[in-house]
Amino acid sequence: MNTSNQSYKELAIPFFKEVFDHVDEVMISHNIPYYLIGASAIALELLKKGNKPNRGTKDIDFAIMISSIHEYDDLTKSFEAKGFNKVKAPWTFYSPTYNVAVDILPFGEIEEHDTEQFHQRYSDLHVLGMKEVLEEPEVVQIENRFVNIPPLPGMILLKLVAWSDRPEERENDLVDILLIIKYYFEFNYDEILDHYYDTFPAEGFDPLIIAAEVLGRKAAQFLKKSDELAERIYMVLDQNIDNEKESDIAKEWARTNDWEIAYAIKILKAFQNGILK
Repeated sequence: MNTSNQSYKELAIPFFKEVFDHVDEVMISHNIPYYLIGASAIALELLKKGNKPNRGTKDIDFAIMISSIHEYDDLTKSFEAKGFNKVKAPWTFYSPTYNVAVDILPFGEIEEHDTEQFHQRYSDLHVLGMKEVLEEPEVVQIENRFVNIPPLPGMILLKLVAWSDRPEERENDLVDILLIIKYYFEFNYDEILDHYYDTFPAEGFDPLIIAAEVLGRKAAQFLKKSDELAERIYMVLDQNIDNEKESDIAKEWARTNDWEIAYAIKILKAFQNGILK
């Protein structure tokens, strides 16, 4: 178990402590495993190494492992009792007190036991890959509480799935993926040097390219657990590598970083190469 202690003040997410306290209390009372995912989880992981979040978010996302729709309905009543209101999306709760939206995303046996109801009710929900990525979460301490978060290589996969489902609404996923790649080499230099030295080129050293390949190698372990997840990731990478002019990921990375599109493609290709090793 990997832990490190941060403070809510350092995390700099408005009302995160208050919301997290409510979520933690509800999940404990229902004995439901839960995981912090999304931008907040990335912020916590980066904070372990002293890097404060560089983009704010009012949304706080959690994934929960449950077995039935009825279990989710019981959970909903507990959140409503704490002042959270349901909104249009069936997995989103809004707190007028804190002006914060909280997504509580169900996965696990509910996908198998309540298949028809699940897909009718959560038709826009991105659950592909959650079960595989969250089997071995990292545990991060924030003041007096502990929270499970996805490992960063798995986080990239979840972000790619979510973005590919609704690219027109999920541009921040691409920002988060690149953020992970940018910091990964610095955070894991000793491990990369000891165990992934073959990713260092004879010339043309580039920490982003190295980090992307190492992340790809680690992400491959999750793809082995699910053919459906693997097929989705292979498809997304192929579509965004094979044709520069059609690569939405590369174009967005190039635009926001003042890069040539070819360089953004090179980073994507390194991640793909790592997966295929």
